Amino acid sequence: MKYIYDLHRTMLKQNLILVYEGEFTQEITKSVLAMAERNMDAFGEESGIKRKVFNVMVECLQNICKHAEGFDVEMYGHNSAIFMIGKHKDEYVITSGNAIANDRVSDMTRKLEQINALDKDGLKELYKEVIKNGSLSEKGGAGLGFIDMARKSGQKLSYDFEPINDHLSFFSLRTTISRSNNG
Repeated sequence: MKYIYDLHRTMLKQNLILVYEGEFTQEITKSVLAMAERNMDAFGEESGIKRKVFNVMVECLQNICKHAEGFDVEMYGHNSAIFMIGKHKDEYVITSGNAIANDRVSDMTRKLEQINALDKDGLKELYKEVIKNGSLSEKGGAGLGFIDMARKSGQKLSYDFEPINDHLSFFSLRTTISRSNNG
């Protein structure tokens, strides 16, 4: 039972205000968003910051719902993923993780590197270009969500791919949103 205490301590140390691990559906996504919104309301968070955090959360959760690959169904269930939000003095940190097919890693890395290389105006232009000319995948993605997250946060997106097996990798994404008005 010590692991519960260890997990609790880790959550406190990381300032995590919401953690969800498991299967993600549209209904679960709505519940996670509602809980996070209630937490921010309880903190008396400024509406502009709340809006940015909420927008980034929506993009993260939609990404999981649309693009997560299921793995080891008996152990994890279909579409198992993790979503966390942490509140620090100066920022919110939104982190998500889900399995993706290994053959998607290089394309996602390329898109994320391209997004991280751009400034505010470059992101705005890329967003317009993707909307105008973007080739949406059958699952509805052209990297718009990543672009929007970078635009809303005003920060670089932090990401990692950890191999699970020959077919899948675990994709982790962290977005930081400043709590100051000039962030």
